[in-house]
Amino acid sequence: MNVGKKFGLTFALVIACMAMLIAPTGSVAAAGEELITPDEGGSAPGQSLIDDEMNKFNKNMDVWFMLMLVAFLMIFIRKFEWGVALATLLVAAGSFIAYMGIQEFYFGQAWNQSLMLQGVICAITVVIAIGVFLGTVKMWQYLLVGVLFAPVYAFLEWFLFSYLEGVVDPGGSMLVHMCAAYFGWGVLLAIREKRAFSEPMYTTTHSVTFVWLAAMLLWILWPSFVTALLPADQVTWGLITCYMAGLGSIITTYVICQIVQKKVNPLIYTYAMLAGPVAIGSPLLSVNQWGALVIGLVAGAVSALAFIYLQPWLCKKAGVLDVMGVHNLHGVGGWIGALSIVVITGTFTNALAAVSVVVITMVGGIIVGAIVRLTRGRVTEELLFNDDADFIKTEAPPEQALPREVIVGTENQGTA
Repeated sequence: MNVGKKFGLTFALVIACMAMLIAPTGSVAAAGEELITPDEGGSAPGQSLIDDEMNKFNKNMDVWFMLMLVAFLMIFIRKFEWGVALATLLVAAGSFIAYMGIQEFYFGQAWNQSLMLQGVICAITVVIAIGVFLGTVKMWQYLLVGVLFAPVYAFLEWFLFSYLEGVVDPGGSMLVHMCAAYFGWGVLLAIREKRAFSEPMYTTTHSVTFVWLAAMLLWILWPSFVTALLPADQVTWGLITCYMAGLGSIITTYVICQIVQKKVNPLIYTYAMLAGPVAIGSPLLSVNQWGALVIGLVAGAVSALAFIYLQPWLCKKAGVLDVMGVHNLHGVGGWIGALSIVVITGTFTNALAAVSVVVITMVGGIIVGAIVRLTRGRVTEELLFNDDADFIKTEAPPEQALPREVIVGTENQGTA
């Protein structure tokens, strides 16, 4: 049985398990009746508004912090560590400014904290997306990608929540994670940088330590992200289901690594452990705590298997390299989140929405990627995964011993 069939069989099996174990619709409503609303304590007039603004302020800060942590999650390539940081800043700046401009001048939206939250969510989406082709374009082009991504994201946001009816995605499994994965793949397919296969990506122990730290901090902050745009009376339940899903993926990612590889590959584990929080974005308010745990268990297992089996097979078939394995976490996790709503509600609106996300973002990504390819010029092999041309560096002499390092081979590239 080939890898594709094995993966398909595994995916079908876990979806069947979800159908049996996820809590029925309505369980959250019952649980939500016990939640305390902000005004229950008899707050003074106007205090609720102040509290709401402070809550949005804190959410804005949290999501911006998470955006910067995503850079550290991708900072494991030894010769491209500074490049990852700068690329993150450039693409975030371009996308945020462009998105806010679209909302103000096209949609007539006034600037406020809620709109700024939408803007930073747009920015973090494209920061995730560049992980697909990171290190294969010139530095200034990350700014270009950020600017060009904003209209694609704004259109998708309008399509899902204004044009379509009944889409359930409060925590962004589709709008953020699937969008990031398939937009990135669209750019990747248009660039078609095949030389990335032959370029080894070295990493050091200290850079992988940063990846561990980033993954753990992102895991802690994730409830703030998925509940960023929710009303105050739904935040507590979002926190509960998000953490339960995250705990589930922590467990099954470890189990899969032990069963399949006998040891834990940190550049797989630190990503796949976040699959539960990614997948819970759509069913965030549609399951109880145990249903959320099941979704996390499934997502962690499927994401880890995707890194180990799907990544090399898919990249070989497509002839390109998903540098950070974004599809294995965000694409696969997003699909699990979208399909879990289909299982829970028995309706196919989210399935239609998920397919629409793939089509819209792939087309948008291919167009942006074509522009990037036309403006990229010549990129030598020495510039792939190497930021020497972009920074003034003071390095140790070549004979000086470097920190202990490992090599991420082609078969495992994209596992961080």
